[in-house]
This record gives sequence, C-alpha cells and structure tokens, in this order.
Amino acid sequence: MTPSLAGIPIDFILFAATLLGVALFHHYTLYVALTGFAVISVYKIIFTGFATGAGLAGYFSHLGHEWVTFANLFCLLMGFAILARHFEKSHVPVILPKYLPHDWKGAFALLVMVFCISAVLDNIAAAMIGGAMAHQLFRARVHIGYLAAIVAASNAGGAGSVVGDTTTTMMWIAGVSPLAVLEAALGAAVALCIFGVIAAKQQHAHSPINKHAHQHTHIDWARIAIVGLMLGLAIGTNVTVNIAAPSIASSFPFIGVAVWVAIMLTVKLRRHDWEVLPETARGSIFLLALVGCASMMPVNELPPASWMSALALGFVSAVFDNIPLTALAIRQGGFDWGFLAYAVGFGGSMLWFGSSAGVALSNMYPEARSAAQWLRHGWHIPIAYVAGFTVMLLVLGWHPQ
Repeated sequence: MTPSLAGIPIDFILFAATLLGVALFHHYTLYVALTGFAVISVYKIIFTGFATGAGLAGYFSHLGHEWVTFANLFCLLMGFAILARHFEKSHVPVILPKYLPHDWKGAFALLVMVFCISAVLDNIAAAMIGGAMAHQLFRARVHIGYLAAIVAASNAGGAGSVVGDTTTTMMWIAGVSPLAVLEAALGAAVALCIFGVIAAKQQHAHSPINKHAHQHTHIDWARIAIVGLMLGLAIGTNVTVNIAAPSIASSFPFIGVAVWVAIMLTVKLRRHDWEVLPETARGSIFLLALVGCASMMPVNELPPASWMSALALGFVSAVFDNIPLTALAIRQGGFDWGFLAYAVGFGGSMLWFGSSAGVALSNMYPEARSAAQWLRHGWHIPIAYVAGFTVMLLVLGWHPQ
C-alpha cells in the first residue's frame, strides 16, 4: 500500500513541495528542482519502489525506460534556442510591424503575429520577440495588461502545435498525433479574440503605436532557410519513424538528433549563436528534473481523466509549472489531447510565473513581476481561457484517446 498523509500519497506531497519551491524561489529554480528530484528518488528507492522494480535496480531500470524522452527533450530545447535566434536575426519580427494598422487594431495584429510565430517556434522565443517588437512600437511604454496578453498569445499559439510549446512537444514525443494536438487551436483562437481585443485597447489608451518604426530593414533569407530545415527535419523524422518503424520510436531520440543534424549541416551558411547554449542548458536541466519527478509519481492514485480535470489543470498550471503536470497527464492517459494541450499550454498565462514565457518576458519588463498587477490588468485572460475551453467542448466534444 502506498504511504500517505491525510489520504494523499507521500509521493505527491513531495512533488507539490518541489513545485511550490519553484513558484516561491524564482532565483533558485534549478537547485529546487534538482533537490526535489533527489529527495523523491531516495524516497522511492527506500520506501515504494518503481513500476520497473524495487530499490536501486528498479530506479536505474526506470531511468533506462525514460532516457529517450529526456534526451529528445534536451536536444529539442537546446536546438530550438538556436532556431529562435536565427528567426530573430532574420529580421522578420522587425519588418512585420511596418504593415500594422495605426490604432488599437495594430496592437491586436501584433498579438496575432506572436500567436502565429509561437506555432512554429518555442513559446518563450515568441514571447521575447513580441516583447521586443512592443518595446519599439510603443516607445517602451507597454501596459501590464498587454504584457500579459503577449504571454497569453505565445502560449495560445503554441498550444495547437507540437513544435510551439514544450508541453505539446512532450505529447508528440510520447506518440500523440500532431492532428490531435491541433484541436487546441480552436480554443486558442477563441481566447485570442477575447483577451487580444481587450488588451489591444488597453495598450492603445496607454501608449499608441509608433507609426515610423523599422522603415529600412531587409529579411535574411538564409536564416529563414535554416529555421525551415530544422523544423522540416524534426517533423519529417517524427512522422517517418512513427509510421515506418513505430517499434523503434521509443528506443532512440530520433527527433532531437534530427534537429542537431540540421544545425550541423548549416554551420557554414550562417554562424549559430552557440553562446545561448549554457543558459539554455540550465533551463533544460531544470525542466528535465521536473519531468523526472513527474515520471516517478503513482499515476494510478490520480483522479480519473475527464474534461473537468483538464479544465482544472489549466488553473493549476497558473501556479505550478505545466511541464510536470503534462508529464503526469501523459503517464496517466485517458485525456483528449487537444483539450489537455489547450489547458496546460494556455492556462499558465493567468499569472506571470505560470509559464516559462511569462518568466522570460518579466526579465525584459520587471514591472510585470507582480501577481496582483497581473491579475488586475490581465483579468481578461481567465475569462478567455474558460470561453475557449467551452467552445471546444461544444464544437468538438470530449473524445479521450
């Protein structure tokens, strides 16, 4: 019998303590995550064992079973950091605002751009690109409600794409079809139309758009080609392996390696920004530690998967990191993956520390690091979240896979 406290397995209490530590100690998240992983590992080794066996033998067998997922995530996160820098330096994010309307609709169009960028880039990169464009377009006077909307747009755009968010990439690696995840785009689009219009009007009243930003800039098409090759090889490899040889898909990190093959093939076309890798590695190890914690949880003790539990996960992800929540849901199974992708992908936007994109953007705009101000000015995001989820439920229905 699993040891518990007040009916809650000790495993989950240790996991919750780790997530709470991450939420409270933002400057020490890596150390908190690694400490949590170590404590949970020792507890499982001594007291409960693993699905693969008891003691150290069961522990190493468990890690051997999970290593492909860990390797794929690490390679993809590191590779996408380089991809994001190429996209940023291609000048596409700089030149696009030249075509924006000059009233509140221009601010809304920028959020739509962030939404679309996030569908092909990591949501962190999309949020940073959106933040940089907003800094120029609004003369560095960006409303907190609009900052929250940039984060929400980046998270919403990535929710329906297996290359747009770490959570959806995890589902993809686990064998979920990209088409199943694509369903999240419906709820995300509905949410964007709600919070996007309100936030755009907040921003226009606060500081109108600068009509003369970036008038003489040219696109670097070589960098666009690098981005296209990296994404093409990753998607093509995943589809090929899962269709042609599904039995070996879980034996080697094919997708992550494909991204790095593209990086090596283009090393002479444009210089890769290798200097981003040390900091990216820290963030990747942090996420892998949390995923590792989630992989050791007794998922048979969780409430049954349902649309109500998926809706609740969105609110939970605003407080706790959505990466381990996604890992738990994948291990549990029984979800409609489109609903799960929408909930954990977009739900974290409700607070600035609820998603990696929010934490990253707050480094650019320190004034956003106030939960009270975020909730006060970004009140439209929870409303948009529930509205998008409701439309998905009514139009698509709940179909667990």
